[in-house]
Amino acid sequence: MMESPVVELLETEYRRVWDRFYDEFTFRPSTSSFKWPAIKEPVASVTWSLAALDDDPEYERLDRLVEVVEQGLKSCMGRSGTLLALDWQHTSYRFAPLGVGGPGQLAWPLSPYPDGDYYIYLSEDFRTGSFGHPWEQSLCLFGQDFLDAASAEVEKLLGQPIRRSGRAIGTA
Repeated sequence: MMESPVVELLETEYRRVWDRFYDEFTFRPSTSSFKWPAIKEPVASVTWSLAALDDDPEYERLDRLVEVVEQGLKSCMGRSGTLLALDWQHTSYRFAPLGVGGPGQLAWPLSPYPDGDYYIYLSEDFRTGSFGHPWEQSLCLFGQDFLDAASAEVEKLLGQPIRRSGRAIGTA
């Protein structure tokens, strides 16, 4: 059990977690569209373009998207579960989702929305989470329980996905 619901990853653990992420997801950070998607998206995954948020001047859909992702992750983590919040080349965290985001609580670290950097939420076993790609402007959710909890509402907000299980969805 953590003393605080949000704990910064220290250097040794930060490197260990990122090394594992690079290995397990074949992470290839790049601004070049030739190298997208930047991860090997898991079999149980769905990826959406974030372009639908471009015409959201009041941030209502963005706020709802953040809420849906946070609630979906909370529902998958259980009472004592923790998540990793990874910000590429910046401070990253371990946190208890049930201990943040409510009245009188600390805010969630980071956001599922990739605001200029890769933002990643991961369960400790790396099976469930989200991957926000800042240059592709996409959001990938993975883990079947998480998809069951959140994907229908995300699709209402963002439209049809661009990939399922790492495979492009045809427009024809």
